[in-house]
Amino acid sequence: MKIKSIYSFSKKLALKKPYTIAYNTYSDVELVFIEVELDNGMVGIGSASPAEDVVGESPAQTLNNLQTEFVQNLVGRDIRHFQQIISETKKQFVHLPGTQAAIDLALHDAFCKYLGIPVVDFYGRKIKSLPTSVTIGIKSLAETLSDAAEYAQMGFKILKVKTGLNVAEDIERLIKLHEQYQQKFTIRVDANQGYSVEELKQFIHATRHLSLELIEQPVPVGSEKDLLTVNSTDRKKIAGDESIKDPAAALEFSAQPQPFGIFNIKLMKCGGILGAQEIANIAQHANMELFWGCNDESIMSITAALHIAYACSNTRYLDLDGSLDLAEDLVTGGFRIEDGHLLINNKPGFGIEKIAG
Repeated sequence: MKIKSIYSFSKKLALKKPYTIAYNTYSDVELVFIEVELDNGMVGIGSASPAEDVVGESPAQTLNNLQTEFVQNLVGRDIRHFQQIISETKKQFVHLPGTQAAIDLALHDAFCKYLGIPVVDFYGRKIKSLPTSVTIGIKSLAETLSDAAEYAQMGFKILKVKTGLNVAEDIERLIKLHEQYQQKFTIRVDANQGYSVEELKQFIHATRHLSLELIEQPVPVGSEKDLLTVNSTDRKKIAGDESIKDPAAALEFSAQPQPFGIFNIKLMKCGGILGAQEIANIAQHANMELFWGCNDESIMSITAALHIAYACSNTRYLDLDGSLDLAEDLVTGGFRIEDGHLLINNKPGFGIEKIAG
């Protein structure tokens, strides 16, 4: 079955409400979409939401790349060779993971629709469902508690709290949040590179009694060796995020002594499912757990992350709430949420039901 046509476009989508992390504030997101149509009329959908401050690629660059002659020359190729096409794409668009991811996801969707099976079943489903965390940005104590109350009403059981601007204020927020909601939520923290290692140690000491589930990327990229001064038990709860951009980084930080106990995989950092699978395999051989994250993204790419996450036996944590931040989306379907758990809809491909525009 051959590829008949390829079409790509971008759209800026508003967030339901702005949020702040250690190095930026966001109120909208620009997403890039690609459609790969087969001769039989089936359409594979991919999308990208690259974080320029992390991977150095903007949505405008992604769209431009998807409209190059190289991509248009994929028309006429056999969809059964989709993994070879992805390999060629990675060589063509080196260090451009948003571009890689959009093509990777669209080809996976088209191929598995052609087969009539979900992508997760193509790779072998290991996990039925897991709960996702929902994120509270860096806010005042009152706003933090208000957001927590809202999420509790929605049935979520895990909070991820952004920190990293002021360690003393972070400690106060976490203690108050725990006091009020310790029976309702498991709490994770994401410092987005905002701490020095000494501030991290201060934070760990002051919050030890809170039994935080994990701490994500507390120190800046390039400072990973500083984490080796943190005791090994505490390091097991530290997740690498911005540091884990690709399989090469995963290989580096899987060597003993390990600065991280957990790898956060984002499709928009590693270029899609094949890149994610490489990182996951490295982590498994290093006895490390996986934490699947996202940017502000469409249901499309969130669903894709969910499929490959459930195909990896060392997946332990989900933070796939990015589509919940959007005031609108261009697709529906993919997954549903039950009591905070994410459940794949088991339709062919990624189970995306429609795309607008």
